[in-house]
Amino acid sequence: MNKQNQLTDIHRTKKPYIIYKSKNGFDLYTNFSKKIILNQKNIYEFLNKKRKKSFKKTDLFIGFFGYELLNNLIGIQLPKQKKINFPKGIFYKPEKKLSFSNILKYREDKGFKLNNQFKININRKSYSKIFNKFKKKIKSGETYQIKICTKYKTKSKLDPLDFFCRLSKTNLAPEAFLIRDVNYSIISCSPENLITKEGSLITSKPIAGTVKKNNKMNKLKALKYFRKNIKETKEHNMIVDMERNDLSRICQVGTVKLSKTKIVEEYKDLFHYVTLIKGKLKNKISNLDIIKAMMPGGSVIGCPKINTLNLLNHQEKENRNIYTGSFGYIKFNGDMRFNIIIRSILNYKDISEISVASGVVVDSNAKNEFNENYLKAKALIDLFK
Repeated sequence: MNKQNQLTDIHRTKKPYIIYKSKNGFDLYTNFSKKIILNQKNIYEFLNKKRKKSFKKTDLFIGFFGYELLNNLIGIQLPKQKKINFPKGIFYKPEKKLSFSNILKYREDKGFKLNNQFKININRKSYSKIFNKFKKKIKSGETYQIKICTKYKTKSKLDPLDFFCRLSKTNLAPEAFLIRDVNYSIISCSPENLITKEGSLITSKPIAGTVKKNNKMNKLKALKYFRKNIKETKEHNMIVDMERNDLSRICQVGTVKLSKTKIVEEYKDLFHYVTLIKGKLKNKISNLDIIKAMMPGGSVIGCPKINTLNLLNHQEKENRNIYTGSFGYIKFNGDMRFNIIIRSILNYKDISEISVASGVVVDSNAKNEFNENYLKAKALIDLFK
């Protein structure tokens, strides 16, 4: 049996599985022997537990931390918000791993009825009110940059593997992943790596800066646009400085450096402004220390992080669930890789939600930021057509 047929067969068994973008294609994890649903109490045990070092490729836990749990981990309690009672985080221990090329083929099951009528939780008028409120906070010095989250929702019974395969063909992203479990799925084309840890070396790749692709905008012109655009440059510099500061808390003095500075990455509908930061960890830094220092990722929150989180949480009326949480794995030897969960569809109880956000700085324009949010959601909304 070839691997593409295996993919279809695993999907049709209804067994839970996870697909994660790798350097050479995709890795599929399944046959889970453990499923740990995280909460405020057991997360410490999960992150601090010592596990036997080994060389098996399945000796890892793979899954996600939700936004609320990551706030709780750094001492921030969220006010009462509208919730769907989705788990705060779930990690799985796989016993089987398969590797696939970048081209995923799947014999789609027919019969799924998709609804492409999305409702947005904040309309343009409401967005402008929130935007102006945060602009005042920026001018008063309470924050320097802040991300306003908007959600698009629709009721649909969807085939997550079909969505993920189509997404990987049209909008392949370096941190893409799929979780298919019995009662939920997450389909993601996330572009942003937050943590890659190998031994004592750690890297982070913040993304801050977005411009729409069109016939007149190629990669070189996008780079010129970002360099000349004061708003985009300020936003990028602030986020890079914040993540350098986060890394400096856990890295040896003088080792945190910019490896790739202000490069452009290309995606289906847009270009992104990206920097790569690296450092060498201090001795005796734990996985818990790393996650508390780096999460939630600053590029999707704003800066300064703690004060901005508090401002956001008291403004937003709905829980973010997975959005701006982190997905990835922790190996038994301590190595880890985590992204920032953006450009994702959470399907739970046949409700699909897509959350997006854009950064507000002192030079921002409400109309432009609202439109940028839709641009970020478009590649996912198009899957429902």
